[in-house]
Amino acid sequence: MTRTLQLERCIVMFSGGAASAVSAKMAVDEFGKDNVVLLFADTLIEDADLYRFNDDVAEWLGIPITRVADGRTPWEVFFSERMMGSSRVDHCSRILKRDILDLWMEENANPETDAIFIGMDATESHRLAGVQGRLAPFVVRSPLDEAGLWKESVFNILRDAGLRIPRLYEMGFPHNNCGGFCVKAGQGHFKMLLEKLPDLYAEHEAKEGAFRRISKKDVSILRDRTGGKVSPLTMKEFRRRVEDEPQTLDLLEWGGCNCMTPPEVE
Repeated sequence: MTRTLQLERCIVMFSGGAASAVSAKMAVDEFGKDNVVLLFADTLIEDADLYRFNDDVAEWLGIPITRVADGRTPWEVFFSERMMGSSRVDHCSRILKRDILDLWMEENANPETDAIFIGMDATESHRLAGVQGRLAPFVVRSPLDEAGLWKESVFNILRDAGLRIPRLYEMGFPHNNCGGFCVKAGQGHFKMLLEKLPDLYAEHEAKEGAFRRISKKDVSILRDRTGGKVSPLTMKEFRRRVEDEPQTLDLLEWGGCNCMTPPEVE
C-alpha cells in the first residue's frame, strides 16, 4: 500500500546527476515546487560542470539547492581514517554522503509527512530495496523506475527542457559524481578516466601512492584478477598496463557508483 497521497513534501536525494534532476522534476509535478527539497551532499571533488548543472536545474525548477558537506574530500577521509576506500569498503560514501544526509534528515524531515525520491532509472530497480531498507520508515520511491525511464530517456527530457547535459556524460562516464572518480569503479571506468581526464587521473594516482607509503598493508583501489588470483593493482601499474599490456586488463569491469547503501546491501 502506498502512502504517497498522505505525504506533503518530497525530499529528492539530488546527486548532481541527470537521473536525480529528472526525478526532481517529477517530484515538482507531483508535490509542487514549494513542497520539494533538492538535497545535495558535496564531496568537494565534484567536476566543475556539476555545479553549473546544479545551478541550471535549480533555475529550471525554481528551487534552490540545499547543500550539505562534511568538509573533507574522499582522500582526506581515507588519510584521517587510515583506510583506503574500495568496492568493499566505502567509508567515503558513508561519511560524505550517507551520514551527512541522514543527519540532515534527522534534523529536518519527518517520515509521517515527507517522501524521499531517489534518482535510479529502470535499469537500477534491483538497488531500490537496499535504499528503502536503510531509510525506513521513510517512503522511498524511484520515479524513473516507476515510469520505465532509462538513461537515454532522461537525457532527452533534459535536452527538451533546454538543459545542457553534464560534460562527464558526454565524455562517456556513467555518472556525474566525484569528478568521474569512484573507489567502487572497475578497470573499464579507470581506463576512461585515464584517457579522458589524464591530469585528474594523475592526481588520484599520486594520492594513492602517498597513501600506500604510510600504509602497513599492500592496498590499492583496483584489483588484479589475472590467473584466478586476486591481488592489489595500483593506479600506477594499471596505467602502465593500459599503455603496454592492455590484453591483461578486464575492461568490461565497470563497477558501480552507489553511495546510498553500503556494499553489503547493494
